[in-house]
Amino acid sequence: MGHRITRAASHLSVDEVKERMKTERRVWVRQHWWIIYNAQVSPRKAEEIALHTGVSATTVHRVIARYNRLGPTAIEQSAKGGRHHEYLTLEQEQAFLQPFFARAERGEIATVEQIQQAFETQVQQEVHTNTIYRLLHRHGWRQLAPRARHPKANQEEQAALQKKTSSKRSRQP
Repeated sequence: MGHRITRAASHLSVDEVKERMKTERRVWVRQHWWIIYNAQVSPRKAEEIALHTGVSATTVHRVIARYNRLGPTAIEQSAKGGRHHEYLTLEQEQAFLQPFFARAERGEIATVEQIQQAFETQVQQEVHTNTIYRLLHRHGWRQLAPRARHPKANQEEQAALQKKTSSKRSRQP
């Protein structure tokens, strides 16, 4: 074991691989193209390619195997990202939020606390408030109206300030 020569299939020519290596912005994808380039130009053991490219031999085996099996799309399409830790799928989230959207359209106010309480009963687990804010943001919902005034604010000062700002706004074209 360890004596096999690592070769890349000729899905692309050497010049095409070099061009993709030069134009790629993502570092890890560029490194994968470099592995393919090395395996095409001078096929040798995976350990030697790994030493030359600065990755592990396992990475060389994995990249070459995916490239040989799937072609250039194996390198260019990212397997990274996605929602790995989700409470509900996007469709389930949409269905969950539908009653709250309907209430908002009728002019009723839905607070984050109410949404969080309903969400926690649905997923049967406590969640952080940020989870609810991210959920609302994912579905295009934002905070619609801040509170009109601070509960401890002097109401006379607030009224005077509103008179000043409203008169300035009315004068502007």
